[in-house]
Amino acid sequence: MNMELYEKYSKSMKERDVGAYVALLHDDCIIVSHKSGDRYSKDEWVPMVTGIMANEKFIQESSRCVYENDDIMIEHSFMSYPDDSREAVMMIAMKKDGQIIHVETGATTLL
Repeated sequence: MNMELYEKYSKSMKERDVGAYVALLHDDCIIVSHKSGDRYSKDEWVPMVTGIMANEKFIQESSRCVYENDDIMIEHSFMSYPDDSREAVMMIAMKKDGQIIHVETGATTLL
């Protein structure tokens, strides 16, 4: 299993390195929110993810690569949020030219 992109993604999340994270996003990337269904371009997403990573109460508790090849990366993680809620999150990231071009997530609220 090729996990080159996942390893970079995981490292950027652990280190809260916005620059490294943003470098993984294709210029035409679209992010789809699992909560609202809203779609964000890369330019719209960067300020949002910058705020998320700056907030110490946004915590990726654990993460694992379910599958990755040249076209897709599937990641499962447990997340904690500033409102003290927690979710199990499945992220599907379509890839183009070695970068993330489209992201959709699904989540289950944890009690």
